[in-house]
Amino acid sequence: MTLWIILGVLVLFILYAISAYNGLVKMREMVRNAMGNIAAQVESRWDAITNLIEATKKYSEHEAGILKELTSARANINKESKVGQVEADDNAFNSAMGRLIAVAEAYPDLKASEVYKETMRSVDKYEENVRMSRMIYNDNVTKLNTGIQTFPTNIVAGIFGFSKEDYFQNTASKKDMPSW
Repeated sequence: MTLWIILGVLVLFILYAISAYNGLVKMREMVRNAMGNIAAQVESRWDAITNLIEATKKYSEHEAGILKELTSARANINKESKVGQVEADDNAFNSAMGRLIAVAEAYPDLKASEVYKETMRSVDKYEENVRMSRMIYNDNVTKLNTGIQTFPTNIVAGIFGFSKEDYFQNTASKKDMPSW
């Protein structure tokens, strides 16, 4: 009788461990999926600024060359990227946008062109999409990190090497939408 009880408890523990492991894998994949969505939005945002650079060539070949150099420094963000890599890419993007806005100020015809206006609307749309994707990412990280730290799932997480993920932090520069 005691053997059956021990065997029953062992089977229940194994079933729980399998369930907890599968749950952690699902949560980790949701985090990776959310980072993949951020990567897609970041890529689209860079594509939009590349269009602006092409429009800038008509007005200033020198400035367009400098902007091309800035955009070549962008990071390749994908679903495996870390928060720090995305933030470094954001800094490069903001630097390129700052330079591009300075060029537009120097060339009023560029700023008044429909290509410029439409592309700036696209950049704003992608900025909002990146912001929303970060919120979804942070929600998924919260679920994963909670699962990793909650007893008794933390035992399974420790056995299988699950680790906490970093959050995107809200800084003063990210609090509001940029005003390009």
